[in-house]
Amino acid sequence: MRGQTVAVTFPNYADKHDHEALFGPGDLVAYLQEHGRLGDGPVPEGVVFCYDGGLFGRILDSEPTNRVWRDLYSVDRTDGRVGVVGGFGIGAPAAAARLEELIALGATRVLSIGTAGGLQPDLAIGDLVLCDRAVRDEGVSHHYLPPERWAWPDSALTDQLGAALRAGGHQPVVGGAWTIDTPYRETPAEIAHYRDDGVLCVEMEAAALFSVARYRGVALATAFTISDSLAEGWEPALLHDETHAGLDILWSTALELLS
Repeated sequence: MRGQTVAVTFPNYADKHDHEALFGPGDLVAYLQEHGRLGDGPVPEGVVFCYDGGLFGRILDSEPTNRVWRDLYSVDRTDGRVGVVGGFGIGAPAAAARLEELIALGATRVLSIGTAGGLQPDLAIGDLVLCDRAVRDEGVSHHYLPPERWAWPDSALTDQLGAALRAGGHQPVVGGAWTIDTPYRETPAEIAHYRDDGVLCVEMEAAALFSVARYRGVALATAFTISDSLAEGWEPALLHDETHAGLDILWSTALELLS
């Protein structure tokens, strides 16, 4: 009735987590196989998720690769053990859907690399952030896991990624990210709240990917390079050399680690 206050849960169907889905990514893979839409080659067990179009283009230009399926390419010098996927879009829904499909195809270790907006004033453009948790302020994670503030990556793979970065002479800052679906609705009040709470940066995928990976039982870790600052107003640097250099470091480290 109009004017009544109705309690709303999220997901809207309160007992959703007690039920299995009607169909899953494995059903899609079986359908595509039946209709000859999958390649004959094996899918890499290790996959790097790449969101930045410039980085993805540099990878395909500089690395001999083999297109496995859709936007997934295996890297020749890893004997097909490592693949890179990109060009599928940005944000939690797009990344989660592609992750589900790649897990169904056989991926078991995933590294997600991308850019993030710095919330702390001492984070400089090009700094590296190793994400050890993510605030679930997007929609995807809540359809996979019961309510909780944080989503968590695979701790062992996260430690390995941090060790690999440090072995390469880099010093990532370790901490939490704020995952939100709507970059154009990040309000000053929210930014101040998460900044004061010690959250390092804001991005669009981590909480969803952590939740899907946990639900499916695969290892996933993520790291970012700072491409803009929100600490004192918006200061964009997405096209700066420091941002590109940070992404290149993350790619080379991820490839080496998964190899």
